Amino acid sequence: MPTILLLARLVLAAVFVVAGLAKLVDRDGSRRALIEFGVPPLLALPFGVLLPVAELIVAVGLIPRATASWSAVGALALLALFCVGIAANLMRGREPDCHCFGQLHSAPVGRQTLVRNGLLAIVAGFVVLEGWSDPGRSVVGVVDSLSVGQALVAAAGVVMVAAIAIEGWLILNLLQQQGRLLARVEALEQGGGTQAVAPKVQQAGLPIGSAAPEFQLRGLHGETLTLAALRAAAKPVMLVFSDPGCGPCNALMPEIGDWQRDKSLALTVALVSRGGAEANRAKSAEHGLMNVLLQDEREVAEAYLSRGTPAAVIVWPDGTIGSSLAQGAGNIRDLVATMTDQQPTADVVATNGHKPQSPTPAGVGLVAPEVRLPGLDGSTVDLADFRGRETLVLFWNPRCGFCQRMLDDLREWERSAPANAPQLFVVSTGSAEQNKAQRLRATIALDEGFQTGRRFGAGGTPSAVLVDAQGRIASEVAVGAPSVMALANRDAVESH
Repeated sequence: MPTILLLARLVLAAVFVVAGLAKLVDRDGSRRALIEFGVPPLLALPFGVLLPVAELIVAVGLIPRATASWSAVGALALLALFCVGIAANLMRGREPDCHCFGQLHSAPVGRQTLVRNGLLAIVAGFVVLEGWSDPGRSVVGVVDSLSVGQALVAAAGVVMVAAIAIEGWLILNLLQQQGRLLARVEALEQGGGTQAVAPKVQQAGLPIGSAAPEFQLRGLHGETLTLAALRAAAKPVMLVFSDPGCGPCNALMPEIGDWQRDKSLALTVALVSRGGAEANRAKSAEHGLMNVLLQDEREVAEAYLSRGTPAAVIVWPDGTIGSSLAQGAGNIRDLVATMTDQQPTADVVATNGHKPQSPTPAGVGLVAPEVRLPGLDGSTVDLADFRGRETLVLFWNPRCGFCQRMLDDLREWERSAPANAPQLFVVSTGSAEQNKAQRLRATIALDEGFQTGRRFGAGGTPSAVLVDAQGRIASEVAVGAPSVMALANRDAVESH
């Protein structure tokens, strides 16, 4: 038993020292993972340092006999906390990136993650229960008891095990890369060289729907500007993070001035810059900029997990994050186009999605407009193929904050919809990868220009319309999550 307890302590120590060091090396990734798990952004920064430090303290304490028992209690507490956090997210249908071992190994959590942490918790519990009075053999004592030859053999064994582990890890990564390359080659061959498999892109910035960090910054003329003041107009706010010494930022300044003037009815654009007032005042005067906010260094940008410039993010009037972080001038232009052309109208935004005025309906009783769009796998999806059963056509945008807030409810509806519920057909903007990440069971067609939604009378997302089994419009357009879900459940309610 003493030897088994020693081995258990060494296993736990090895796991915690690797996890702690890896997290410290990649503190930005660790902070992002904590936010995805539900930790408030303001607490994620200190916790991103305290957690790996705690793991290292536990790892070191497991080695000496004098501190092994209490360190095992600490290990058990940390593992129990991890298990609770993972289980809570899985129960909500969320699979955030665990980032358990920093950049060495990071993947979405799942049952296997829960099982792994559970097994380690059992090991820690074993050390606590069986080794409280006697935590097992001493590492120093074991080494002292070995002869020179035995010590050399043991050292060689440790080196060999480490070498095999490193080699196995390298081979596994090489095989994964080869698999991705083969998938791309196969896609090119099947598509005649016109399509390639897009790499999975991790959402940048704070999670959509999370609370936007508040701030209070000075303006160009000494005035005080806050996020609450920018949100007071009941319109989406786009924060653009910039730097006076950034070439792409300077090239984007004329367009930012145009957006502030031309898009003001739909969007409040604010420039969050660093540097002195004089440098920014000159650029502001040159391009007619408004809402220029000055941060001391990069404190506000870092609170929004923005590490480069230019970058931009949407904040809804209710103070929640409405988009992933758009990085680079091209992505910022796309974000502006999405917000001003495809997002909910000012009425929808102001009411936070709760029963706003619907756009002009496409015509109840008329034949539904023809829909033939590319699917997620590149094949053509035709609305006519859905005839024979009532269909809920849902207009969607993965970058829409309102869509993300109703995503869990929509997934639950898919899992437990009654037999008489309509089939779901999603017409979405965004890329195939962005829409696959929504993990919806329904057929999804891609309509990047939102032309299909407009032909049905939809003015924003999320919105939906029912099409009957004969292909005719069976409802007015429902706008906002509550109205969409009510439409999805309409037949079930009427049948009662």
